[in-house]
Amino acid sequence: MDLYKENFDPVFRGEEPDKTVIDQRERIKKCDIIVLIAPIWNFRMPAILEGWIDKVLAPPFAFTFKKLWGNYGYPIGNLKDKKAVIFCTYGSPRLAITTFFLNLPIRRLKRGVFHICGIRDIKYRRYFAVPFVTPEERVEFLQDVKQTAQSL
Repeated sequence: MDLYKENFDPVFRGEEPDKTVIDQRERIKKCDIIVLIAPIWNFRMPAILEGWIDKVLAPPFAFTFKKLWGNYGYPIGNLKDKKAVIFCTYGSPRLAITTFFLNLPIRRLKRGVFHICGIRDIKYRRYFAVPFVTPEERVEFLQDVKQTAQSL
């Protein structure tokens, strides 16, 4: 699904899921693999995709909480039968992301989104310093995307 073409509204105002969100969830129920393709801007995905995560992969659809005591609990994922593939481009070189910023985007997406939803089979493909690569390196990136997609 192309969130831009579908004119997805990423702003969550506390409302109940609308027809669009319910449709997105129905698509997830029918699929085997959730594929995200996005650039990383300021260590996050674009707002439209962040909003999609907030609205679509929300409780009680994607996960619920098992109460331990008081207001404390832990998430129980409802999407355990799904896989995820994430393709991300970065403007920064690998060293900056993995060393100085401790892989924040990958950790956040894997642990803070997909693991909570119960998805453990996750492929994460990253392409660094994209604005600065040679045409040959860009072809290598695209070949990796193709090979990853064919391996699913």
